[in-house]
Amino acid sequence: MPEGPELHLASLFVNKMCAGVLFTGPVTKSAVSKSPDVPFTCEAYRISATSRGKEVKLTLTPMKSDDSKKRVKTEQADQPMEIVFRFGMSGCFRFTTEDELPKHAHLRFYAKEKPCRVLSFVDTRRFGSWQPNGTWQADRGPCILFEYESFREKIVSHLSDRAFDRPICEAMLNQKYFNGIGNYLRAEILFRLNIPPFVPARTVLEGLKSEDLFENKKAVKNETTDTKNSDGAEPKQVEGEPGDLLRLCHTVPLEVVNLGGKGYDPQKADYSGFKAWLQCYYVDGMKSIRDHNNRTMWFKGDPGPMTPKDSKAPKAKKRAKKEDDHDYTEKKKAVRSRSVSTSKKNVIKRETVTKTPKKEKDAPSKEAVSKSRREVKATQREKRETACRKKNSSSEPTTGPQRQSERVTRQNSK
Repeated sequence: MPEGPELHLASLFVNKMCAGVLFTGPVTKSAVSKSPDVPFTCEAYRISATSRGKEVKLTLTPMKSDDSKKRVKTEQADQPMEIVFRFGMSGCFRFTTEDELPKHAHLRFYAKEKPCRVLSFVDTRRFGSWQPNGTWQADRGPCILFEYESFREKIVSHLSDRAFDRPICEAMLNQKYFNGIGNYLRAEILFRLNIPPFVPARTVLEGLKSEDLFENKKAVKNETTDTKNSDGAEPKQVEGEPGDLLRLCHTVPLEVVNLGGKGYDPQKADYSGFKAWLQCYYVDGMKSIRDHNNRTMWFKGDPGPMTPKDSKAPKAKKRAKKEDDHDYTEKKKAVRSRSVSTSKKNVIKRETVTKTPKKEKDAPSKEAVSKSRREVKATQREKRETACRKKNSSSEPTTGPQRQSERVTRQNSK
């Protein structure tokens, strides 16, 4: 999931790619997106971006025209519009030609040029959103990157809040206080300080001051300090840097920004620098369990006293290559057609096996079974009829000489 550094890198990408580019026409939305339409159309406008925590704001600025006839068109925007984006699980910006438009480009801004290029908001999983004429969310705290002093002061002054009754790893995902911190950042920060993830947040934060004296004395380094040891030993702390969780919530994201190769470069899409930078998150040898919000927490050593009961490590999932997502090339079509034909052959084979003479010989047919049943019923019916005839014959009056004697006696009596 994109976190504070990724959102800032996205804004830098937009500013770099859209510098000096004029856009035109309406802002179009894909038919499948549930986010609102953007009621903005202009003959010529520019786009700039800025970030705050886990939000990015695009500003669409109309360019003034000397043609009065164009200005009187009511549908043409004459005032800037700000659109606030939240990236969800997979949001990002792409700048491509119109022919290379990504499949999941859900909001599009068309450049005023030929061949036409398009700035698009791409969101494969569609958890992201945007808000026209939007503002920064009021319930989000100060940005960890650009509002460090306010971020620090707010947390230190609100330690009595119930949010800090929770484990530190869960409190760090609360965007009301840690705006920009996500799953991989919390793992990296806690690992560097050797803090168990499931200890009470208040215990960790108590004693920290609202003003960072160390920060005032020393500027933040731009270069990345690699503290990962090949022998698996505990990482050494950066020289001269005290163990202050709030400070690392500011400096560690800055390291990601300064890597330069993490995300939002469609031409390179190189994540090798970021993977080498990671010390804990998805790193071999580290432990992982799900927290009370069912989010995976990566750590080393003892998890702490507030570990969820019956907590288990999530099942490992094979990560598909990003280039293969929604890849319907001829190669994949051929593979899919072969698999379908193979399954059909298996079905035909099974049907053939069920019709072999051996099975017909072993198991009697339905006709033979029904015929034998009819014969049994006929035999039983004949036996019942025979028994009835015998019974009736035994109840009839005596015949033969006895009847003749009876007739003689009647005649004599006359």
